Amino acid sequence: MMKEFKKFALKGNIMELAIGVIIGGAFGKIVASLVNDLLMPLLGLLLGGLDVSALHFKFGGAELKYGAFLQTVIDFVIVAFSIFMFIKGLSLLKRKEEEKPAAPPAPSKEEQLLAEIRDLLKEQRQDPGNRS
Repeated sequence: MMKEFKKFALKGNIMELAIGVIIGGAFGKIVASLVNDLLMPLLGLLLGGLDVSALHFKFGGAELKYGAFLQTVIDFVIVAFSIFMFIKGLSLLKRKEEEKPAAPPAPSKEEQLLAEIRDLLKEQRQDPGNRS
Protein backbone atom coordinates (compact mmCIF):
# COMPACT_ATOMS: atom_id res chain seq x y z
CA MET A 1 0.00 0.00 0.00
CA MET A 2 2.87 2.41 0.80
CA LYS A 3 4.45 1.58 -2.54
CA GLU A 4 1.24 2.48 -4.38
CA PHE A 5 0.88 5.70 -2.37
CA LYS A 6 4.48 6.71 -3.14
CA LYS A 7 3.89 6.05 -6.84
CA PHE A 8 0.68 8.11 -6.72
CA ALA A 9 2.16 11.00 -4.72
CA LEU A 10 5.23 11.36 -6.89
CA LYS A 11 3.41 11.42 -10.20
CA GLY A 12 4.07 14.56 -12.23
CA ASN A 13 0.48 15.78 -12.12
CA ILE A 14 0.27 15.57 -8.34
CA MET A 15 3.53 17.47 -7.90
CA GLU A 16 2.43 20.15 -10.38
CA LEU A 17 -0.89 20.47 -8.55
CA ALA A 18 0.89 20.87 -5.20
CA ILE A 19 3.17 23.54 -6.64
CA GLY A 20 0.15 25.28 -8.15
CA VAL A 21 -1.66 25.31 -4.81
CA ILE A 22 1.37 26.77 -3.03
CA ILE A 23 1.91 29.46 -5.66
CA GLY A 24 -1.84 30.15 -5.73
CA GLY A 25 -1.83 30.70 -1.96
CA ALA A 26 1.03 33.17 -2.24
CA PHE A 27 -0.66 34.87 -5.20
CA GLY A 28 -3.87 35.13 -3.17
CA LYS A 29 -1.99 36.92 -0.38
CA ILE A 30 -0.53 39.40 -2.87
CA VAL A 31 -3.95 40.14 -4.35
CA ALA A 32 -5.52 40.39 -0.87
CA SER A 33 -2.88 42.95 0.06
CA LEU A 34 -3.52 44.83 -3.18
CA VAL A 35 -7.22 44.99 -2.40
CA ASN A 36 -6.99 45.69 1.34
CA ASP A 37 -4.01 48.03 1.37
CA LEU A 38 -4.34 49.90 -1.93
CA LEU A 39 -7.70 49.60 -3.67
CA MET A 40 -10.11 49.69 -0.74
CA PRO A 41 -8.56 52.82 0.84
CA LEU A 42 -8.78 54.53 -2.57
CA LEU A 43 -12.38 53.40 -2.94
CA GLY A 44 -13.06 54.72 0.56
CA LEU A 45 -11.62 58.10 -0.47
CA LEU A 46 -13.83 58.17 -3.54
CA LEU A 47 -16.82 57.41 -1.32
CA GLY A 48 -15.95 60.26 1.05
CA GLY A 49 -13.75 58.44 3.56
CA LEU A 50 -16.16 55.52 3.92
CA ASP A 51 -14.64 52.21 5.04
CA VAL A 52 -16.55 49.67 2.96
CA SER A 53 -15.67 46.74 5.21
CA ALA A 54 -17.22 48.50 8.22
CA LEU A 55 -20.64 48.94 6.60
CA HIS A 56 -23.40 47.21 8.52
CA PHE A 57 -26.96 47.58 9.68
CA LYS A 58 -28.99 46.12 12.50
CA PHE A 59 -31.91 43.90 11.76
CA GLY A 60 -33.68 43.06 14.95
CA GLY A 61 -31.00 41.79 17.29
CA ALA A 62 -28.61 40.78 14.49
CA GLU A 63 -25.92 42.92 12.96
CA LEU A 64 -25.63 42.35 9.21
CA LYS A 65 -22.11 43.19 7.98
CA TYR A 66 -22.77 43.69 4.29
CA GLY A 67 -19.57 45.74 3.99
CA ALA A 68 -17.46 42.70 4.79
CA PHE A 69 -19.43 40.78 2.16
CA LEU A 70 -18.83 43.57 -0.38
CA GLN A 71 -15.12 43.48 0.44
CA THR A 72 -15.05 39.72 -0.14
CA VAL A 73 -16.88 40.07 -3.47
CA ILE A 74 -14.44 42.77 -4.60
CA ASP A 75 -11.52 40.53 -3.53
CA PHE A 76 -12.96 37.67 -5.57
CA VAL A 77 -13.49 39.78 -8.69
CA ILE A 78 -9.94 41.12 -8.53
CA VAL A 79 -8.43 37.67 -7.93
CA ALA A 80 -10.50 36.17 -10.77
CA PHE A 81 -9.52 39.00 -13.13
CA SER A 82 -5.84 38.71 -12.15
CA ILE A 83 -5.82 34.97 -12.79
CA PHE A 84 -7.65 35.50 -16.09
CA MET A 85 -5.05 38.04 -17.22
CA PHE A 86 -2.18 35.78 -16.10
CA ILE A 87 -3.57 32.78 -18.00
CA LYS A 88 -4.33 34.94 -21.05
CA GLY A 89 -0.71 36.16 -21.03
CA LEU A 90 0.60 32.61 -20.76
CA SER A 91 -1.59 31.41 -23.62
CA LEU A 92 -0.36 34.34 -25.75
CA LEU A 93 3.23 33.33 -25.08
CA LYS A 94 2.45 29.70 -25.91
CA ARG A 95 0.70 30.72 -29.13
CA LYS A 96 3.70 32.80 -30.20
CA GLU A 97 6.00 29.84 -29.58
CA GLU A 98 3.73 27.58 -31.64
CA GLU A 99 3.54 30.11 -34.49
CA LYS A 100 7.30 30.28 -34.94
CA PRO A 101 8.10 28.24 -38.02
CA ALA A 102 10.49 25.42 -37.47
CA ALA A 103 13.92 25.96 -38.98
CA PRO A 104 14.29 24.00 -42.18
CA PRO A 105 16.32 20.87 -41.67
CA ALA A 106 19.93 20.95 -42.84
CA PRO A 107 20.33 19.35 -46.25
CA SER A 108 21.58 15.79 -46.26
CA LYS A 109 24.99 14.92 -47.72
CA GLU A 110 23.29 13.61 -50.84
CA GLU A 111 21.43 16.90 -51.31
CA GLN A 112 24.65 18.86 -50.81
CA LEU A 113 26.43 16.72 -53.39
CA LEU A 114 23.58 17.15 -55.87
CA ALA A 115 23.65 20.92 -55.31
CA GLU A 116 27.39 20.98 -56.02
CA ILE A 117 26.88 19.01 -59.24
CA ARG A 118 24.07 21.39 -60.25
CA ASP A 119 26.31 24.40 -59.62
CA LEU A 120 29.16 22.86 -61.65
CA LEU A 121 26.79 22.16 -64.54
CA LYS A 122 25.58 25.77 -64.45
CA GLU A 123 29.17 27.01 -64.57
CA GLN A 124 29.92 24.81 -67.58
CA ARG A 125 26.87 26.13 -69.45
CA GLN A 126 27.86 29.73 -68.79
CA ASP A 127 31.48 29.25 -69.90
CA PRO A 128 31.43 26.69 -72.77
CA GLY A 129 35.02 27.47 -73.85
CA ASN A 130 36.49 26.34 -70.54
CA ARG A 131 36.48 22.54 -70.65
CA SER A 132 38.80 21.08 -68.11
